[in-house]
Amino acid sequence: MENSYVSHLECSITGKKYEANKIHGLSEAGRPLLVRYNLEKLKNEISREQISNSRVDGLWRYSPLLPVADPKNRISLGETITPLIKLNKSVNYTNNDKGQVLIKDEGRLPTGSFKARGLCLAVSMAKQFKLNHLAIPTNGNAGAALAAYARQANIKATVFCPDDTPKVNVQEIQLQGADTYLVNGLINDCGKIVLEGREKAGWFDVSTLKEPYRIEGKKTMGFELAEQMNWTLPDAIFYPTGGGTGLIGMWKAFAELKELGWLTGKLPKMIAIQSSGCAPIVNAFDNGLDHAPLWDNAKTVASGIRVPAAIGDFLILDAIRQSHGCALAVEDEHIINTRDMISK
Repeated sequence: MENSYVSHLECSITGKKYEANKIHGLSEAGRPLLVRYNLEKLKNEISREQISNSRVDGLWRYSPLLPVADPKNRISLGETITPLIKLNKSVNYTNNDKGQVLIKDEGRLPTGSFKARGLCLAVSMAKQFKLNHLAIPTNGNAGAALAAYARQANIKATVFCPDDTPKVNVQEIQLQGADTYLVNGLINDCGKIVLEGREKAGWFDVSTLKEPYRIEGKKTMGFELAEQMNWTLPDAIFYPTGGGTGLIGMWKAFAELKELGWLTGKLPKMIAIQSSGCAPIVNAFDNGLDHAPLWDNAKTVASGIRVPAAIGDFLILDAIRQSHGCALAVEDEHIINTRDMISK
């Protein structure tokens, strides 16, 4: 069994420390817990060259900076380092011939989305803690990822989706073996069912940021990006934001890499992108708020970011402000038109 560099868990709002080797959901303050590492020890024992020379292709190459201590608990479905693709048409579209627009194509991951990262780590830690039943609210992709990784780990999965979730997503979740339920409401309504059913059904809640480990999977996007760009970072990162775990995770990754001394140059501006039909983070940012009020009547064609309330809202806003970034809302029509322009 390999050693983990995890030192403790920490409440994201009070800073209170929690033991690392115990099962945790939210902190006593009802806020997300963040995994902390003994980075000084890691710095003395692991180099970024060792990471870059690793024969492991996917996210597990960063295992020293991940919480799964025993390799036998590392569940994998063949993750890969997702490519950076240059979008020439996007540069032309903005009339800016001096810069580059790169997209990190997360569709190459198992189950076809970046959700695989977070659920890979959450399920691996569930196996480490010997949990036998996981539940999640989802707009589609997270449920499919949970179902796939839970099946690989031989752990029962229960998934709740809004009843207007695209049929293909629901079918994917079902075919991966999860018990799947449609709910008359939005993802926050599904989340209430998961919360209320914990004691009666006996499942563990792996909702966004309601356990500490999905964020650890999502932060591997930041590790990959840094390594792919020779340990430098872009000027800005535009991130489609619903629950915001990926944005929070990347910002956490950059902080860890900076403390290790592995990064060269400045950190990027973090820019949260939401649909104008569901833009609670944009509203909070524009009004100088630390928390985002519930967005009523959330509607958007971008169903994956239709999240009316995010438990990690203050962490998203902190990352945006610390990085001198911003939050922007985009009309659905513009989302569709730009998607079509890029794909041609």
